[in-house]
Amino acid sequence: MWITWLERNRHSFEDTKKTLEELKEPFNAEPPRSLLVSSYVTPVDLFYKRNHGPIPIVDDLERYCFSISGLIKNPKKLFMKDIWMLPKYNVAATLQCAGNRRTAMSKTRKVKGVGWDVSALGNAVWGGAKLADVLELVGIPNLTSTTQSGGKHVEFVSIDKCKEENGGPYKASIPLSQATNPDADVLLAYEMNGETLNRDHGYPLRVVVPGIIGARSVKWIDSINIIAEECQGFFMQKDYKMFPPSVDWDNINWASRRPQMDFPVQSVICSLEDVNAIKPGKVKISGYAVSGGGRGIERVDVSIDGGKTWMEASRYQKTGIPYVADGINSDKWAWVLFEVTVDVMQSTEIVAKAVDIASNVQPEKVEDIWNLRGILNTSWHRVQVRVGHSNM
Repeated sequence: MWITWLERNRHSFEDTKKTLEELKEPFNAEPPRSLLVSSYVTPVDLFYKRNHGPIPIVDDLERYCFSISGLIKNPKKLFMKDIWMLPKYNVAATLQCAGNRRTAMSKTRKVKGVGWDVSALGNAVWGGAKLADVLELVGIPNLTSTTQSGGKHVEFVSIDKCKEENGGPYKASIPLSQATNPDADVLLAYEMNGETLNRDHGYPLRVVVPGIIGARSVKWIDSINIIAEECQGFFMQKDYKMFPPSVDWDNINWASRRPQMDFPVQSVICSLEDVNAIKPGKVKISGYAVSGGGRGIERVDVSIDGGKTWMEASRYQKTGIPYVADGINSDKWAWVLFEVTVDVMQSTEIVAKAVDIASNVQPEKVEDIWNLRGILNTSWHRVQVRVGHSNM
């Protein structure tokens, strides 16, 4: 079920809560792009909502628990008090839906999925226990790639139920080597921006896997399984895979592609809509850039003539701390905001593209990366401006 941000906020908090409880279909929403980059840390109310089933309700925190089992010697059931006793870490990380910018991809050829604009992502400070510390409680040391019983993947199973799993739970997995690496900063998070997680974002406990598509950061954890092969759930095997433009619903072979994990380098102009009427003169161009895998943003280029010539935008994260793409004081899992002021004297196309520290750059044309599920649209972001001199 698609609900715009404005529709979502016509209700009071209590009315909205009641509405959410009554929803029979997934609730999905994104904020206006202009508000998205109003701050480095995205306020909870502006953080996009992505769900695959009705939002579950967990009322009794004292009784809430989850199991860790599978290919390990010592299965264990853990309660929130067990997680709270572990060292708490705060990690600034951007979560991005793989379908961000899907609507623009559909303009080339129609694709299947929620019609996201450019705001299906957000940057938050997540608080919780490192998954590596949690797995040590069941005898899995740090930096383990295979358990003695042959476990190579960590599967997260949600309380959330969805039709794609025939009424079963949403689930996804990551490699055990990533889960047990403290430097990967995978969290079992119970806080978001210094506050207790709310229902929309996974209360009471969710996974946050920085640097990869949001579909792997499972909310409302019910169980964690150590398994030999990657998760066989729908959203790992029959969705969120990247296919070439030649593949359609008649010739698709899901088994021929790996599940998508890292997201590519991305940038978006947020200070302007796709089509704008403006007065001639100075215009501030601002937006976000982010790359997967912890790769920093080396450069953001902006063009005011459709990509013929380019200028470099300034990049920043936290106030008072210079941003360095691979700097020790920079948040490697978080987005980078950019801005540049330009003179626009005539109608034109304004374009942005980013380059990460591995010199990955956004593809120029969406046609080259079109895919039937509309994921990972990281093509140059373009907005059209019409310049006039009156009635503006």
